Amino acid sequence: MVRLLGLDPGLQHTGWGVVESSGSRLRHLGDGVISTTADLSLAERLCQIHRALNTLLDLWKPDEAAVEHTYVNKNPGAALKLGQARGVVLLAPALAGLPVAEYQAMEVKRAVVGTGHADKVQVAEMVRRLLPGATLKRADASDALAVAICHAHHRNTRVALAKGYVPA
Repeated sequence: MVRLLGLDPGLQHTGWGVVESSGSRLRHLGDGVISTTADLSLAERLCQIHRALNTLLDLWKPDEAAVEHTYVNKNPGAALKLGQARGVVLLAPALAGLPVAEYQAMEVKRAVVGTGHADKVQVAEMVRRLLPGATLKRADASDALAVAICHAHHRNTRVALAKGYVPA
């Protein structure tokens, strides 16, 4: 049994989701959103994300983390801020000693829905089906759980290949 933390980075809202994976079985443990205060400075908002992630890491004690790559925004200023938030999201679990995997959005959608061009509604619906009990208060939490599911699938494949499993 391995505990996985999925993260969907954002400066205003960072989604998180925790699942346990045992072989092909997944169990939802928790999900939510870290929201920052828009009228604070960028540095203070990044600190809010970092502190909240540290609290989550202490509370859930995941074994591994997975983070979604972010799309490049047309607005360079917004893209830079998002990149800085993503840096904090990558750094916090790494500083805690966790391996951190990264996945493209299309890869996450393909792992959860079966197609890389699924919309957010389809992703959320499949997350609900795969993880009964998930609250999904915001799309960010749904996306984070989808990242965790994607990581569980990829992780299982890597483990099977490492053991020398060859599909028939």
